Amino acid sequence: MAYDDLRSFLRALERDGDLKRVKVEVDPYLEVGEIVDRVQKAKGPALLFENVKGSAMPLAMNVFGTERRLAKALGLTSADEIGEKIAGLLKPELPHGFTGVREAFGKLAGMTHVPPKKVKPGEAKVQEVVLTGDDVDLMQLPALFTWPQDGGSFFNLGLTHTKDPDTGVRNLGLYRLQRHDRRTIGMHWQIHKDSRNHAAVAAKRGEKLPVAIAFGCPPAVTYAATAPLPGDIDEYLFAGFVGGERVRMVDCKTVPLQVPADAEVVLEGWLDPEVMLPEGPFGDHTGFYTPQEPFPALTIDCVTMRRRPILQSIVVGRPPTEDGPLGKFTERFFLPLLKVIVPDIVDYDLPEAGGFHNCVIVSIDKKYPKHAQKVMHAIWGAHMMSLTKLIIVVDSDCDVHDYHEVAWRALGNVDYSRDLSVVEGPVDHLDHASYQQFWGGKAGIDATRKLPEEGYTRDGGWPEMVLSDPATASLVDQRWKEYGLS
Repeated sequence: MAYDDLRSFLRALERDGDLKRVKVEVDPYLEVGEIVDRVQKAKGPALLFENVKGSAMPLAMNVFGTERRLAKALGLTSADEIGEKIAGLLKPELPHGFTGVREAFGKLAGMTHVPPKKVKPGEAKVQEVVLTGDDVDLMQLPALFTWPQDGGSFFNLGLTHTKDPDTGVRNLGLYRLQRHDRRTIGMHWQIHKDSRNHAAVAAKRGEKLPVAIAFGCPPAVTYAATAPLPGDIDEYLFAGFVGGERVRMVDCKTVPLQVPADAEVVLEGWLDPEVMLPEGPFGDHTGFYTPQEPFPALTIDCVTMRRRPILQSIVVGRPPTEDGPLGKFTERFFLPLLKVIVPDIVDYDLPEAGGFHNCVIVSIDKKYPKHAQKVMHAIWGAHMMSLTKLIIVVDSDCDVHDYHEVAWRALGNVDYSRDLSVVEGPVDHLDHASYQQFWGGKAGIDATRKLPEEGYTRDGGWPEMVLSDPATASLVDQRWKEYGLS
């Protein structure tokens, strides 16, 4: 079972010796970021800064900084357990395509421990304190100025709630939030994001868009906000499924939205889609600064919180960062869903160094000519996988998580005049390498064994791989201690 709220998880980490309290005063301007970046790159403990300059609110950082901690937060034993649970939803019907994915998740609504449950306002811990009007002051919350060329201070782990004005379907997204002043924040929702689409619908209708941003949510909810779910699948259903219990929700005070009743802090406001302010630059998870661009500015009308709230945030930048475990869990979660859309796939890996979307390594059980190219194009047509810039396809006997093995195949098995596919298509909003924004070049590398039908007609066909003699290998295993080499 996952944890009901952030603070119960922090207590569990402290009992395990996996949380460090920092009691001396720290400055959210550069100092906190430098500390956290060093700790997370060393795979160190979660951090609770108890004395943040300019704020009375403690700051929890690096909470999900290792796969072991994230698994613990979600009540799982490993990242693979998510994939196994998802695979269970997909059997025995063996659905096909995105329709099958949606049908599989539709089963969640029938599970009594999965759908969120509404509680009365008096039962919501996050509404113990309610601030409105002139009492709203975002300067009291510890926003981070992380990198020297950042355009300001940011909240990096606020879960943004919106809903489609036409259909009423809600979305839970994770976007960086620049603090412009005591009541205004910038909404960095990118071109491919559902909340941006909701804002566009509201603008077309000539309406303002209700927005609620929650901090310090139950861990399963925070993880669900990062998962690449189709737009009509409720993140709160998924959070309940992953965490093993229903998420407690409460109506907001000033906007027609619901938020986790056990969150730490919630910001509420009505977004005028026409009001834009410069946002950025920002040292992003790509490891480079993203440029300043105009993004919608949200005026906060109401802040609700616990009596002694804890704000949670993350530091992003050059990998490895806290994004790593979150991305790896999403990789494992998405595998059975990707297999529904592209059943040829045996396994895949999303390297953290590629930001989890720049590169995909995929293995297949090759059956026919140009099978690898078929898989490449199927991946480029699969939901958010369309943003992938490089796809490397290897045979099923290659461990896609062993980068040395993958490199050996990709460097040795490829004739780049014939096995390299170059196309154009959409890329991530944050991609700095494309010569224009939003689209650019992509490549696919066929590192599989080549078939005669593909034009490989050299004498003897594709060569055999060098492998040990099985009988001799078994003998050496049995006698290893005798050799005195242990």
